[in-house]
Amino acid sequence: MRADRLVATLLLLQRRGQVTAADVAEELEVSERTARRDLEALGMAGLPVYPVRGRGGGWRLLGGGRTDLSGLSEAEVRALFVVAGPVAASPQIKAALRKLVRALPEPLRAGAEAASTAVMVDPSSWDSPSVPRAAPAHLDEVQRAVIDAVQVRLSYAARDRTVSERVVHPLGLVAKGSVWYLIAGTDAGLRTFRVDRVRAVEPTGDPVVRPEGFDLAEEWRRIAERVDQLRTPLEALAVAEPWAVHLLQYLLGSRVAIGTARPDGRVEVELRGHRVESLAAEIAGLGGAIEVLSPPELRAQLAQLGEELAARYASSDS
Repeated sequence: MRADRLVATLLLLQRRGQVTAADVAEELEVSERTARRDLEALGMAGLPVYPVRGRGGGWRLLGGGRTDLSGLSEAEVRALFVVAGPVAASPQIKAALRKLVRALPEPLRAGAEAASTAVMVDPSSWDSPSVPRAAPAHLDEVQRAVIDAVQVRLSYAARDRTVSERVVHPLGLVAKGSVWYLIAGTDAGLRTFRVDRVRAVEPTGDPVVRPEGFDLAEEWRRIAERVDQLRTPLEALAVAEPWAVHLLQYLLGSRVAIGTARPDGRVEVELRGHRVESLAAEIAGLGGAIEVLSPPELRAQLAQLGEELAARYASSDS
């Protein structure tokens, strides 16, 4: 993941003081172009990484890469952990982040630890592959409220575009595909808000009251499961030819679960859909490469579609 590389690049800068794009490329086994983009990204994120021109040039970490990283300001530390911490999936990078927290000056540790747990990235979309979107207008303000653990007065537009205001306790941010969600405490319990529907964010200055035992990843897992069940209540079992499994993943995204291969080479799959008619329409194009085993209603709908197509395209003189 790119965040893993960003952290690894920063740690390399810390250790060496100055690196070239070629050094980073060799160390992390990426292209020089990728290494250069990562170095530029660190600088653009607000970290004190800057290029040195001319012979013997490269990239440096302001302050010479001191082991305590005292050259980083509080805002810069938070920028690093917000960008890198949430999606640092590998155990090695997580261990490096823990070491980095311990190496920070005491005043910066709390902010860094808060930033590293403030955001979670769920790369899958609800249905088909996600479409890139611009960042929501108030994402930075919501992010600061989560990290600073400050209550905010939120102006929010519901699905029907009705705008309401409420005071919420920001607990965490989740990026699902390209859509951002705020998980917050309210008078009615935990609620989830789409950040692109936020119309205004006003900090109240009061501290967030965090539910005992709250864990962002665990709470999001429960939310995603509930939403999936509501959005796609229809479940189906099928077997598919191996080449068709990739097409199913492209067509249905997270709504397909791949099982084991049968002796005949076909692969067992579990499918989820909104209703019988829509799921049948989505998979009908695979023809005989997929065989639905249940439910019977879906089998009947596919048979009906087949009859309609056969009648429509029966050979004729026209």
